[in-house]
Amino acid sequence: MMKLLVIIASMAVFLHAGITDFKTIEKATKAYEEKAYTKSVSLLKSLDAKSPQKQYDLGNALYKSKNYDAALEAYEKAEGIDEATRLHNIGNSHFQKQELDKAIEAYEKALKLKEDKDTKFNLELAKKQKQKKEEEKKKQEQKDKKDQKKKDDKKKDQDKKNKDDKNKDDKKQNKDKKDQKKKDDKKNKDDKKKSDKKKDDKKKDGKKDKEKSDSKKEKKPKDKKGDKEGSQSKEQKKKSKEEKLKEQELKRLMKKMQKGKTPTMMYQMGNNQKVRKDDDVKPW
Repeated sequence: MMKLLVIIASMAVFLHAGITDFKTIEKATKAYEEKAYTKSVSLLKSLDAKSPQKQYDLGNALYKSKNYDAALEAYEKAEGIDEATRLHNIGNSHFQKQELDKAIEAYEKALKLKEDKDTKFNLELAKKQKQKKEEEKKKQEQKDKKDQKKKDDKKKDQDKKNKDDKNKDDKKQNKDKKDQKKKDDKKNKDDKKKSDKKKDDKKKDGKKDKEKSDSKKEKKPKDKKGDKEGSQSKEQKKKSKEEKLKEQELKRLMKKMQKGKTPTMMYQMGNNQKVRKDDDVKPW
């Protein structure tokens, strides 16, 4: 709770001021009561008086308008006002800014000066807020750690997966390279075999062509000789057959003559040369 001094009560401080200042203070007080805090601040700032009471009242108006930094500045300048009350309001300003350590410090100082139910309540509230914030901070840190661990684990898993995928890709590439090398080697071997076969076929064809050429060269004289020998062989066979017939006929006649004991002169058949006949020879 906010400790406020009623501005009207502080008017005694300004009694020595002129009638204009009095009217301004009255307007500022009315604006404060009507919760027109910004207007009240403006009116108080317009006063020329520089007293702790003015700074305190200005601090209260600034506090109500939620300008806590300016309110703190005004309260700091309000020395001379009841110190416990001033420290109470300074604690409240720090509390609103969630500067809980400074708020607790201000409340504790105020309680040392004067025991006050509101100040004690605000002190306990600030401590609870501080504890809650610390627990929330701790929970958040634990959550952040868990989240970070999850991220790290996820990153590790992803890195491992990437590494495994890379290893798989490397293995596949190596296998593909090996397979390609085998294919290339096989193709080279097949090409070499084909090339060697073509060369061998070429050599064979060349050899055959040469053999054919040589054979043609040798064939003509051989054929002529063969024709000649064939013709001679036929004639010999023919002659041999005739001679055999003549010999058979001759034997047959000789047998017949021997049986009849008839002397006879025989001439060889089929011979152009006749058996020589001596004049002195006489038939039997």
